[in-house]
Amino acid sequence: MCGRYAMARSAGDLSALFESSDETGGVGPDFNVAPTDPVPLVRLAPEGHRLLSVGRWGLVPHWSRTATGAARMINARVETIATSRAYAPSFARRRCLVPADGWYEWVRQADGRRQPYFMTPRDGSVLAFAGIWSVWEPAGEARLTFSVLTTAAVGELAEVHDRMPLLLPRERWASWLGPTAEPAELLAPPAPAWLAGLEIRPVSPAVGDVRNDGPELTARVPLARAEADTEMTLF
Repeated sequence: MCGRYAMARSAGDLSALFESSDETGGVGPDFNVAPTDPVPLVRLAPEGHRLLSVGRWGLVPHWSRTATGAARMINARVETIATSRAYAPSFARRRCLVPADGWYEWVRQADGRRQPYFMTPRDGSVLAFAGIWSVWEPAGEARLTFSVLTTAAVGELAEVHDRMPLLLPRERWASWLGPTAEPAELLAPPAPAWLAGLEIRPVSPAVGDVRNDGPELTARVPLARAEADTEMTLF
């Protein structure tokens, strides 16, 4: 799964990177994005141009009576995305790009410790997670929500977790947002050569506490340092 990630760019930077109009009103960096947080995403406007919008992480289907299940719907599996009652309508018509600088996963060590790692491009470029969005309108208040698609982890990433976000290289952004691509093409994992550009970086367990934020959470730490920090709360 992908349950925590970092998005350290401004709305202006994201608008330029994704060639989109900004309707966010301004967003700031968040180095510890957690389920139900409001974060930027890129989607198509009805007129066909790209919009940078703010959505809450955890899709709420339009027919849902409450949003209580949103935290359980942060991820959608590619294997069932086209047939799921909750996700299929959004996959067919409401796909989005979720900007990120990287994502976190925890690996359980032999001594029971859980060591966090940050997966991020070595060259500092932006990532785009494949996402789907929906609008939920409780009591007439429209709320944009989204999920991140996950797929089977590939290569060295499988040593960290058996799932990973469906990552979209820049040349696939237009087809993901567009209306006509075939599902098999849309849901294919990126090439191994592209994934080789990702760094698997040990970071401090401080990221496990959602109250913590800041660039130090994504900084590489020696594993010995990480061991010394384990008294900090993980969740």
